[in-house]
Amino acid sequence: MRQIFFVLCLLLTAFVAKAQTTPEGLWMSFDDDGKTPTALVRIAKNNDLLSGRIEKLLYIQPGSETVCTHCRDDRKNQAMVGLEIIRGAKASAQDGQWRDGKILDPDDGEVYRLVMVLAKDGQVLEVKGYWGLFWRTQYWRRQTP
Repeated sequence: MRQIFFVLCLLLTAFVAKAQTTPEGLWMSFDDDGKTPTALVRIAKNNDLLSGRIEKLLYIQPGSETVCTHCRDDRKNQAMVGLEIIRGAKASAQDGQWRDGKILDPDDGEVYRLVMVLAKDGQVLEVKGYWGLFWRTQYWRRQTP
């Protein structure tokens, strides 16, 4: 009986450790002010690439659209809830970052190069969107299921 309990504890520890080392999961995104929650975004892996979809809008500015009218690609006029805003991010073996993906700002339709880094024991996701030499950084907070 003790052996089974010990094995279960090891499996649970391994599961928790894995959850802390990958951006897969549910995240609360914040506006650039870092205080206003904007959406819940679900990040998932498919064929070793990460994608992220808006699962729920938390703050809708007056006059905001519920569809992506500013999008210029296949996401144009798609509903905000369910909209794929992260595409193609992959783990970088050298530095523990996820790169080579793209992130969409549905407010203006701009698509940026993406770099994501886990911080604070995997509870914070630093999300950087690059456009040329310029970037924006947001800090998303992991949500428990």
